[in-house]
Amino acid sequence: MPTVVHRKTLVAIAVLVLALLVPGHASAAPPPALPKGPVGWDTYRTMSALAQLRPGAQLKQFSSFDRTGNNDDGFNGTYSCLRQDDEGCVIAESLAPGEISSIWFTYASNSVAPIGRITVELDGRTVLSGSLQDIVDGKRGAPFVWPLVGNSADTMGGAVIKVPMPHTHSMRVTTEHNPHFYHVAYRQFADATGVRTFDPTDKATDVLQRLRGYGVRDPKPAAPGARTQHTAVALAPGAAVTLPVNGPGRIDQLALRLPQVVAAPAVYDDGRAFAQGGSSFAASISPANDGIRITRRYDAGIGQQRASVTVDGQQAGEWDSGAAAPGGRWAEQTIDVPAALTAHRSSVRIASTFVSSALDVNEFRYEIHSKIGGEWVRTDIMDVGPNHPSDEAVHGYRITGQTWAGLQNFRYATDAGQVAASDAVLDGLRLRITFDGQTTVDAPVGEFFGSGLGKYASRTLLHSIDTTEDGAFTSWWPMPYRQRAVVELVNTSQVPVGAGDLAVTAAPDGSVSNGLTRGELGYFHATQHRGDTVTGQDWNFLNTQGRGLFYGVTTSMRGHIPPGPVHQMNFLEGDERVYPDGTASPIEYGTGSEDFYESGWYFQDARDGGVEGVPYAMPQAGLVSHENGTDGCQYVCLNAYRLMIGDAVPFGAGVEFDIEHGDRSQMPADYSSTAYWYGQAQPSLKRSDVIDLADDGSRLDHGYSAPGETRTALTSTFEGKADRAPVDGTVATTTGTVTFTARVDQGNQGVRLRRLSDQSKAFQHAAVFVDGQPAGEWYQPLGNTYSRWLEDSFDLPPALTAGRSSVEVRLEPVVGAPAWSGARYSVFSHTLTPPAD
Repeated sequence: MPTVVHRKTLVAIAVLVLALLVPGHASAAPPPALPKGPVGWDTYRTMSALAQLRPGAQLKQFSSFDRTGNNDDGFNGTYSCLRQDDEGCVIAESLAPGEISSIWFTYASNSVAPIGRITVELDGRTVLSGSLQDIVDGKRGAPFVWPLVGNSADTMGGAVIKVPMPHTHSMRVTTEHNPHFYHVAYRQFADATGVRTFDPTDKATDVLQRLRGYGVRDPKPAAPGARTQHTAVALAPGAAVTLPVNGPGRIDQLALRLPQVVAAPAVYDDGRAFAQGGSSFAASISPANDGIRITRRYDAGIGQQRASVTVDGQQAGEWDSGAAAPGGRWAEQTIDVPAALTAHRSSVRIASTFVSSALDVNEFRYEIHSKIGGEWVRTDIMDVGPNHPSDEAVHGYRITGQTWAGLQNFRYATDAGQVAASDAVLDGLRLRITFDGQTTVDAPVGEFFGSGLGKYASRTLLHSIDTTEDGAFTSWWPMPYRQRAVVELVNTSQVPVGAGDLAVTAAPDGSVSNGLTRGELGYFHATQHRGDTVTGQDWNFLNTQGRGLFYGVTTSMRGHIPPGPVHQMNFLEGDERVYPDGTASPIEYGTGSEDFYESGWYFQDARDGGVEGVPYAMPQAGLVSHENGTDGCQYVCLNAYRLMIGDAVPFGAGVEFDIEHGDRSQMPADYSSTAYWYGQAQPSLKRSDVIDLADDGSRLDHGYSAPGETRTALTSTFEGKADRAPVDGTVATTTGTVTFTARVDQGNQGVRLRRLSDQSKAFQHAAVFVDGQPAGEWYQPLGNTYSRWLEDSFDLPPALTAGRSSVEVRLEPVVGAPAWSGARYSVFSHTLTPPAD
């Protein structure tokens, strides 16, 4: 018997079908949120996903930069507080979903204690409050311990908090007293999908363990099916060698060995010495080891140093330095420990006990290598000295009978000709990588792996240089490709390269092909250029179009400032400024070059007489080397790096990332930089409309309404590179409701509004509605009475815009806030249209 369907039921079914099919219907399933990238601890737990683009996030920053564009970036604390309240100095505030990614301070070169208490409030709850000095010293306990925090010893003058702290609707950071110099980098999201408020009781021990292996171990999880290919590197000048890898898949590691390249001789290092006592520490090794090698750096100016060495209490060898080298000199010794003492163990305790010496036994740095498959692989670093208290604590370092502790600046006894030839190779041997037919990596091997001035020890989260004999240059950047990758070394130097080895480890991964095809993943890029700085023109790290994610840079700065009244490191007075997607206002405005590299006061070691330019290494920032008038350096040369894992800069229509060389880019220098980023050529952010409030026709066309508004002519400048170029315009201000209709791409996956406004009044604040639905709060605490023009952006959630060709925007200024100002609203649609082949 046929089923009888009632007429009313048919109507109901038809309505349901229409509800599912008609775009924008209230019953339709909401579109997926735009990808934000990893949030919270996933920032460090999923580093294989660095290529995942972040169109659903904006990076923003609060800092103490001089609003006049001059150099008072915190010296007097003039611009350090957004406002004062009962808690103290408010330095950062947001009323949108997001994440605090990175906090940096400096005050005195050895202390941030005068800043007093820091308080972090997320979603109306205090998640961190206490002495800032105690927190960066690690006294608060996990997760606020090294290297997720660092003090002035760890950073040579700065203080950092790198704990990612997500929030669903609000954040505020307050310090008890004016902090003078600071940065707070944060991510802002269009919605709170997938965001959970930071839990300070989560100790994240797995993240800490991963980060503490920086420069030694791959921070990414092991990739199933990974395979390593080798090729010999023997290249005459002008010659090249290639190593192809077929996909789809991902390159997970590059390891390059160049035995002919010798370590640079000039090294700053701190250490300790003992007599009638000894020292010990725990070292990580590979359980698969066939023996380990212990390498000790010491001051050979002290003669006849002898100390017995034990591994887990069993005799393993003896340090014996022999006769003293006149005037102090770096030297290294190694002890090979047989597998009988180390096999199947993941850690051992190494102890040195005083036997005899002309004075005492000193130690500055230990490097531990495990022999795996016949090859020495570095598995730990133990950096000794008062500038490495956190490293010492993590390794359980103990010393008895200590006779000295401090900083030394010595040289290795290395032939100058060998050093010059090695430097030429590191500068002229270029690494080029082509993914699916496009070459996106082209950089000198020295700078790519972190050291642009010679073979110095580079130790970062994603690349490193091992300066021990035949030590490897290693990269762990994940590099996805759809079909094929070709790794190439090209010798553009005049020095023959011989007896080298290139190892490429890649893993199959079918998912990356779809991600690259859809434009959700970016190809890895390393963009390098070098040249003399130009007076009045900022140095450019990267200027590119398309979509992507900027993750950091290695920079080699060769100053051209002769001895005299101007400090020879004065090029460090330059600030970084970042302009994504064609915005005229920088979303990040720094306070000095060494501050960008998360140090302070010209990389000053306040513990040893205020010595400047002292190298240090943290997972995401450091100073690799410092040369003075030797080894190819005319005056003062510095090599620094900054990685931005949580605070990477997303862009959908290009980015310009600049840094000044001295105040207003006035200092002469030779700069070289290699920027690390992921991207694709096709943009994902497209302008779909403009509402020009100075144009009555544009107002009429967009149904613009703002009862009670006032229109005023304004001639002023933008902050950043344009702060000396006045712009004429008309600004409309109102405390009443603003409404307008904006055209959007019907295939949009979210919409970004960019407002051109007058920021002479800070704390402008309006509730945002889209077609009558609440979309969040547009809150801008920034203000500037000098450069009054500001472009800032607000993302509309995809759930309110998807499937529409136009939306009605309503802005309701909050009672008590300054009048809402606007001169122009530009409307951008997020699209993830697959890139063209």
